[in-house]
Amino acid sequence: MRQLLSKSVMIDDDDDDDFPWRVNAHKYYVHVILSLFLFTWFILGNYWVFSVYMPNFLPPFHQPQDYCNKTLYIFATAVLVLSHIILFMVVFCSCCIYWISRQRGIDDDH
Repeated sequence: MRQLLSKSVMIDDDDDDDFPWRVNAHKYYVHVILSLFLFTWFILGNYWVFSVYMPNFLPPFHQPQDYCNKTLYIFATAVLVLSHIILFMVVFCSCCIYWISRQRGIDDDH
């Protein structure tokens, strides 16, 4: 959903208007609000899933609402772990690319 919205945030390069960003400013703010919501939802999801590590998978007799569906819990845990792995890989690769570009810049100066 965020990617679809980001396609609409593109700002036209109109030389007639002194402030062309004002035309699409509302789309930018919607994009920022949606990004903040998704980030908050990710943090809350981490808390909700990992705070009850290995919950009760069998419904108790007196309180049948106090249990967790095993398939759903394992799926949520797998999605979050995969998200953390991908996030780590993106940060790690970005740092490696930055470090390599800095080394090439230093080597070119000598």
